[in-house]
Amino acid sequence: MSEDRNTSTKTKLLFGLNAFPDQVSYQAFTIYVFTFYFAVIGLSMTEMWLGFSLWGIWNMINDPLLGALSERTKHKGKLGKRKFFLIISFVPLGFTMLFLFTVPMNNKFLYFIFIIFTFEFFYTMFSVNTNAIFPEMFRTDKERKTTNTFLKIFTMLAVIIASLVPTIIIDPLVPVSTDPAEIADIRSMYVTAGLVLCLIVTVMAVFFIISVKEKAEDISDFEKRPGFFKSIKITFSNKTFIKFTLGNMLIWYCFNVLLTAFPLYSVFVLGRTEDAFLIGVTLMLALLSAAIFMPLHIKISKKLGTRKGLMAGQLIWILTLLPLLFLSNNDLSRILSLVVFVTIGFGLSAALFYVDLIHADVIDQDALNFGVKRAASYYGVNAFIHRFSMILGITTIAIIFSGTGWSDYTPVTDDPDLTILGLKLVMFLFPSIALIGSFLCFRSYDLHGEKLIQMREELSKHPELK
Repeated sequence: MSEDRNTSTKTKLLFGLNAFPDQVSYQAFTIYVFTFYFAVIGLSMTEMWLGFSLWGIWNMINDPLLGALSERTKHKGKLGKRKFFLIISFVPLGFTMLFLFTVPMNNKFLYFIFIIFTFEFFYTMFSVNTNAIFPEMFRTDKERKTTNTFLKIFTMLAVIIASLVPTIIIDPLVPVSTDPAEIADIRSMYVTAGLVLCLIVTVMAVFFIISVKEKAEDISDFEKRPGFFKSIKITFSNKTFIKFTLGNMLIWYCFNVLLTAFPLYSVFVLGRTEDAFLIGVTLMLALLSAAIFMPLHIKISKKLGTRKGLMAGQLIWILTLLPLLFLSNNDLSRILSLVVFVTIGFGLSAALFYVDLIHADVIDQDALNFGVKRAASYYGVNAFIHRFSMILGITTIAIIFSGTGWSDYTPVTDDPDLTILGLKLVMFLFPSIALIGSFLCFRSYDLHGEKLIQMREELSKHPELK
């Protein structure tokens, strides 16, 4: 048997297209939903904090349950089990991109909670099964790295689409006055952007699902799978996994905080009040540079290994965030911001490239220990833990915004300098603290070096677990 197992390049490429429904939906949600409901719909910061905190708690239940449901579902012939859940989730996921921005005039807060809960349910059903099928379809390190390269390049393109498309349609992103007509126009532009994102998510999901070829599960393998509570207990007892997922949670905290605060940082720190497209271009440059840096991380991983490569990327990420403290509302800063966000792409690229590879190793080690692959359970519990990043992120933003003049959104605050300082702290200080914490988690992570080599050698002796 060859190391590539004869998986075609076409299959790997089509599989990588899952980045579009996954990341277009999730990143558009992360970048624009907070800004839309806070600055355009007019929810208070307290309502935003409460809604997102309840959503985070819901995710802690939703994610491991859907992971366990996938594990305990029997293979359904040609539909498989992972593919079955992908098929029933991708259309609702696409339509939530539209419904996120179609807010009724009454009961705005209740609708906000309902729609973000609905989005998360279908996003998780799609994402958990997409992630679970990755180590099951691609079973060697070489296959995974090749496919992961396609996947991460498409991930960058998907996030670029998620960040750029709305700014082409919506201008300005937030009201710069209290004129009801201006606010109504901005709301309608968000609905149009939601419709475009809906079409992208739905169409690209179809091409991805075509590529999914699921290995039929032997009934004896199915019977080996532990029940929900036992599976959760086993997963939480894996110290290697806990170190990984805590480090991953802190990385996701950075992503969430940076992407959530970025539109308001661009408008109020850099002064881009009437050119939303340049806001999208700035973010696009960071993500495009992340895609460009991806081949470099392949070389770094060969030289240093995945763990050390990620740790080096985290330290560089902190350094590239530092200039955000010093940018301001002038032409020079707006030009320099383009350069700064290009350099930030290196850290983004490192996080995106290495995390999935490390997670796949953890799942392989578990398969050796228990004689069956429990990928969905691990992805579900990982999602459960990293949802704390959302609660921590919105809590950070709520405390800083409320303390710097934005308990409710207003285009002009009583102390604009204090508001600008708050935005700068949200974009640099707190992400840097989280990255240091993540670095320490991965420093203590022990599945690397000789131990990783021995695990892979042992796994190669058990083809039934691949």
